[in-house]
Amino acid sequence: MTPGRTLNVRTDKETGVAIVTLDRPTRHNAIDTTTAAELTATWRKFRFDDTVRAIVLTGAGEKAFCTGIDRGTDVPQPDSPYSMDDPLLTVGPKANDLWKPVIAAVNGMACGGAFYLIGEAEFVIAAEHATFFDPHTTYGMVSAYESIHMAQRMPYGEIARMSLMGSAERVSARRAYETGLVSELTAPEELLPAATKAAEVIAAHPTEAVQGTVRALWSSREAARTHALAQAPHLITLGNLPQERQAELFTGRGSGHRTR
Repeated sequence: MTPGRTLNVRTDKETGVAIVTLDRPTRHNAIDTTTAAELTATWRKFRFDDTVRAIVLTGAGEKAFCTGIDRGTDVPQPDSPYSMDDPLLTVGPKANDLWKPVIAAVNGMACGGAFYLIGEAEFVIAAEHATFFDPHTTYGMVSAYESIHMAQRMPYGEIARMSLMGSAERVSARRAYETGLVSELTAPEELLPAATKAAEVIAAHPTEAVQGTVRALWSSREAARTHALAQAPHLITLGNLPQERQAELFTGRGSGHRTR
């Protein structure tokens, strides 16, 4: 990893597979403004790199895939109910017009803003100890973008339960597999090899056909998703507690939860 960087990107020109690793394990791979900018730059670079035909996205270590936005990141917000600055809006591949397939390899916790990334992956492979949860409502925040992304991948009742229960409940990798969010479960040490193997198979196919298939799949749900995402900023502005109240909830609540 290059000093000062928060992503580790490895490309195998022989197989056509790139592995993108969120590399902030001491912060549970939370996304700060630097990581957000690096993700955006990486996806846009891959658009023009013919040696990359499929991508695996994962997190460093075994504790977390990604825990969303780093709460220590200071993102100035405009003093207006009609606009907001969300540093995660451009962290996903589709937001950067990249139609090369992305496989999410989830190793540990995936929560909150992690769903911006998972929501724009083609499919998810998870380690058996992985968990999925969304703490927004617990801390006085509207789960808008996150729940909209996941509503495209999970049954309504499952995403509603996860979003509304907040940090009190975590979805196990097994339950995520049973409901279709995860397509394959592996032992922790087999996660990256399994995701890489799948990516290598896809990368071996003609890239125009692969990208066209990805675009076709996304077209089937793009209208509903785009319409829903357009409502997100207003819902967040209306429903979020003031930031100082959110901070009080973060520091004042315990971490008790149950996994199902």
